Amino acid sequence: MDRSEVLAAYNKQVRQGTSPDGTGAGYETGTHVVRRVAHPGLGGSGVLWSRLDTASANEVIAEQVRFFGARGESFEWKLYSYDEPADLADRLRAAGFVPEEPESLMIAAITEITGALQSAELPPGVSLERVTDEAGVDRMIRVHELVFGNDETERRASFLTQLADAPETIDMVIAVAGDEPVSAARSEFLPGTQFAGLWGGGTLPRWRRKGIYRALVRYRADMAAERGYSYLTVDASDQSRPILERIGFECLAVTTPYHWSPGGSRAAS
Repeated sequence: MDRSEVLAAYNKQVRQGTSPDGTGAGYETGTHVVRRVAHPGLGGSGVLWSRLDTASANEVIAEQVRFFGARGESFEWKLYSYDEPADLADRLRAAGFVPEEPESLMIAAITEITGALQSAELPPGVSLERVTDEAGVDRMIRVHELVFGNDETERRASFLTQLADAPETIDMVIAVAGDEPVSAARSEFLPGTQFAGLWGGGTLPRWRRKGIYRALVRYRADMAAERGYSYLTVDASDQSRPILERIGFECLAVTTPYHWSPGGSRAAS
């Protein structure tokens, strides 16, 4: 995989992409940023890409704060380690943004990891169930809430919207042991791109280190290949990065979500 070539394609197709994703979100492209404006109640608004320098950065940041602040809406500025200017993270914090934990942008060419995934099998007694209706979404959300400890209300609404209006943009799956959901993951298929995004993969503690995460990657790689995608992307935690590296994923950047909320306290940064 040519890292520079793939990262350039990712920037153009994913970070600067504006194709509808099935959630009703709008995408706005300006001179300095591409921003996603979520449908009310579905969450996920934010700045996806920026082209800034030391002269423009502060005013562009302030402009985004004014825009989303006027809507009374929280939003995320997703900062990549190669974004300019070099002190953009400091400027975001000074504007009231609060960083979350960094993640690794992992990308793999599907054809290059097929061999490594051939041995990725589910443990005995565990099977996969595709999520195709509201009941399935609720089971999936329950796993996410148990594993990650977040309120998934808006994400639930977003998934249901995609299933109803644009099912081709998403595929969701649950790993179950008997009747118990023990892990859940999804793929997002960005129209008009070469990239399929892998998300979730959270597994209940007592079911970890049994190969479920690898099996979910294999399932989603097969789904992406069937749909004609060339690459898989993951925003990987420190826990999943080593697993992905063993499969053949490469780290192309580090990403850090910076969040701004109306009335948010800068002390948190």
